[in-house]
Amino acid sequence: MEKTIYIVLTDTGTLLSKAIGMYTRKDLNHASIAFDEQLMEIYSFGRKQQYNPFIGGFVRENVAEGIFQDADCAVYRCEVSADAYTRIRDKIVQFELNQSNYKYNFIGLFGVALNREIRRERAFFCSQFVATVMQESETHRLLTTPYLTMPHHLTCLPHLELIYEGDLKTYLDKVREPQVERPIRMGLLKSLAFRLLA
Repeated sequence: MEKTIYIVLTDTGTLLSKAIGMYTRKDLNHASIAFDEQLMEIYSFGRKQQYNPFIGGFVRENVAEGIFQDADCAVYRCEVSADAYTRIRDKIVQFELNQSNYKYNFIGLFGVALNREIRRERAFFCSQFVATVMQESETHRLLTTPYLTMPHHLTCLPHLELIYEGDLKTYLDKVREPQVERPIRMGLLKSLAFRLLA
């Protein structure tokens, strides 16, 4: 039985994102991996404090606020086997349990620019992280190594399907609104029924 994960590329408009874009010549220069279409459970390597770009590491992101508020995005659906999904999940859990030991791999970005692998223990940049996690599936390997993977390289993974491209806020409003409205409406209906029966 297949499972679904999501690869999300964003343009956050930060100075780092713009600097990376000058090299990649791409608009979407931040990569994340998510386990739900609503992007409630989404992970990457990025800034740990909203207004401090120099403190980075493994993060569970909130894409509804902060630097993501005015972001553009591309959301890709990816089907993986149940075993691959478990391996990917387990890898994320290991990152989360040891997140204080991980740092953002700023030096690794220079390696990408020079096309040279710079291997640093417990240090990742966003697309390196996603590529590393995806390798756990064993069927989703990239042509390049995680150390040289740029966000747009991730779109070449097999079994990827682009499901949305555009304003991130518009996407979130579209996929999250029905999930929020239904409990509210059910609550109103129950309240109305109670009053009628009282």
